[in-house]
Amino acid sequence: MAKINFGGVKEDVITSKEFPLKKAQKTLKNETVAVLGYGVQGPGQALNLRDNGIRVIVGQRKGTASWKKAVKDGFKPGKTLFPLEEAAERGTIVCYLLSDAGQKTLWPKIKPHLTKGKALYFSHGFSITYKDLTKVIPPPDIDVILVAPKGSGRNVRSNFLDGSGINSSFAVFQDYTGKAMDRVLAMGIAVGSGYLFPTTFENEVYSDLTGERGVLMGCLAGVMEAQYNCLRKHGHSPSEAFNETVEELTQSLIRLVAENGMDWMYANCSTTAQRGALDWKGRFRDAVAPVFDRLYDRVVTGKETRIVLRANSAPDYREKLEKELAELRNSEMWQAGTAVRSLRPERRKK
Repeated sequence: MAKINFGGVKEDVITSKEFPLKKAQKTLKNETVAVLGYGVQGPGQALNLRDNGIRVIVGQRKGTASWKKAVKDGFKPGKTLFPLEEAAERGTIVCYLLSDAGQKTLWPKIKPHLTKGKALYFSHGFSITYKDLTKVIPPPDIDVILVAPKGSGRNVRSNFLDGSGINSSFAVFQDYTGKAMDRVLAMGIAVGSGYLFPTTFENEVYSDLTGERGVLMGCLAGVMEAQYNCLRKHGHSPSEAFNETVEELTQSLIRLVAENGMDWMYANCSTTAQRGALDWKGRFRDAVAPVFDRLYDRVVTGKETRIVLRANSAPDYREKLEKELAELRNSEMWQAGTAVRSLRPERRKK
């Protein structure tokens, strides 16, 4: 492992230099990787594995949109595409990439196929960490490993195709065979990780659930709405409010942050912007810190997990979800966004 300095703290990371693709291919040479679920993470990971020369099959319910997508992506029914239970039976490394609620529901049917020496692979620590709620308790004579890409399934695939890779965390929960570490590192490299950093199943899910509800999605959307509504309340047009809230962030400033850090972004903005941002940064931090403390506590105690399992297991979940997303999509703010995006030069060329 390479020692990297993260803000003054040295951490171990694995890159393709320490664990090259050839080593991953050799490690997985006699394995059949069964990707169960072809929804969010499944397609990107399965396609990257296949492109990297790994023997991969897909498990998905017949007749679903995801089954049809797998066929479109080149997986062949009866050869590399099977019903979920049959894929689990055929696989030696079983990638459990169904939704968290789906993992709980299907577990009694999948568990019998996890025979001695196999590996059960996750991309989220949810089912194992909250086993009292999910009832996902692996057999003692298999390996249990995790590779969690830090991005959506779409980015797992797009980053692989453009050669950049996506950073991922990895963990070993159970090492029965003595080769769980090699298996997890090989899988991490083979699914297209740019680098891998160690974690635990608990830490992965605690940070992930906090991040999704916080800065990455929930907080981001909420703060954007608050600023947009404030500007609109004071007479600014929808286009101006959207441009100053979302468009400049996503099309300019966040790219500078990604390129070289927050200070780099500040340094490339006006002195007026710099002064205001530095003066107000601490006020926003202090205002939301108590919210994050409450959020983290709810994640660790399982309160958020109970909400997820109850809501996502409801028979009308999809209909309710679409209604909520439609409200977001049809709000003035995001309708303004649709109009603004249509005016981008690259959109007008199409």
